[in-house]
Amino acid sequence: MEEEQQLIPMKLCSSGKEKPQADQLEFGRIFTDHMFLMDYTDDKGWHDPRIVPYEPLTVDPSAMVFHYGQSVFEGMKAYRTPDDEILLFRPQRNFKRMNHSNSRLCIPPIDERFALKAVKQLVGLEKDWIPEAEGTSLYIRPFIISTEPFLGVAPSRHYKFIIILSPVGAYYEEGIDPVKIAVENDYVRTVKGGTGEAKTGGNYAASLKAQEVADEGIAQVLWLDGVERKYIEEVGSMNVFFKIDGKVVTPALNGSILEGVTRNSVIELLKHWDVPVEERKISMEEVYQSHKAGTLEEAFGAGTAAVISPIGDLVWNHEHLEINSGKTGVTAKRLYDTLTGIQYGKIQDPFDWVEKVEEIRQSTLRASG
Repeated sequence: MEEEQQLIPMKLCSSGKEKPQADQLEFGRIFTDHMFLMDYTDDKGWHDPRIVPYEPLTVDPSAMVFHYGQSVFEGMKAYRTPDDEILLFRPQRNFKRMNHSNSRLCIPPIDERFALKAVKQLVGLEKDWIPEAEGTSLYIRPFIISTEPFLGVAPSRHYKFIIILSPVGAYYEEGIDPVKIAVENDYVRTVKGGTGEAKTGGNYAASLKAQEVADEGIAQVLWLDGVERKYIEEVGSMNVFFKIDGKVVTPALNGSILEGVTRNSVIELLKHWDVPVEERKISMEEVYQSHKAGTLEEAFGAGTAAVISPIGDLVWNHEHLEINSGKTGVTAKRLYDTLTGIQYGKIQDPFDWVEKVEEIRQSTLRASG
């Protein structure tokens, strides 16, 4: 068949793993039967794309990623609709951002259209892994690592581009219920001119200590700028928004904040609804004073993993700022319902954000290799 000739070469599992029940799902603990791989060398460029059984990688101990951290990654999801169709949400923006991260980390750019084709084929092959329960999805993790066996400090000349899949439930146990966030005053994640606007592993490694020493019950920490230590940047796994006196404010992109796909979607939705929204500097002192004045109406995070996560308690200098009586706000709920409604194909998508994935039936393919 002509359609099969266009497929990326595949080596299929002889037998698949047992798929988990919805109540067994944790975020990022379970992985599907297959993964995508592609290699890069200076003389060939990106080459040898293939889908193979999910298995450990064989990587040289001197591979540069282990020593100098040259890596990038993305996160997106596939959603099952009530009509059993599979949808992706704005995947082009993820691969555009991946190439932005690649540039900052001196990694050769990928062909964004081909990367999307690889995701669609892999997800189509693994369609049966996409859970059906409400609020569940298939998390997609594309990433690139430097693999040249060399201990010199220089950009690698060898890389692997890998895509793995994981069926997931809610990122936070609280789901859409408000979480407790602590403002981080001691540690710095990144600064302008660093790698904060790239999605690279080192940014997340730098954030772990603050999370580890946070009080029990703290879901995430809120980072302040690394120079003056007063302007809000982002939460560890999300961009952040505040609704103050009827207007929604989010920190402006400044070179140290990740440009979130969900962040952009929230801004576009708010503008579509004629809700005032600003991207600008916002200090923790401004948030504190608006709370004292009773004008801080809502706070919430936005990201692929959690979608929208209301903040019910913001801890700063050992003081608890309860927001909206610790309840989910109207704006956060409307955003969550709209985004998930579009993602799961339950409501109209006026922005052309979703893309359909066609199922690939293993029964029509021959295992090779």
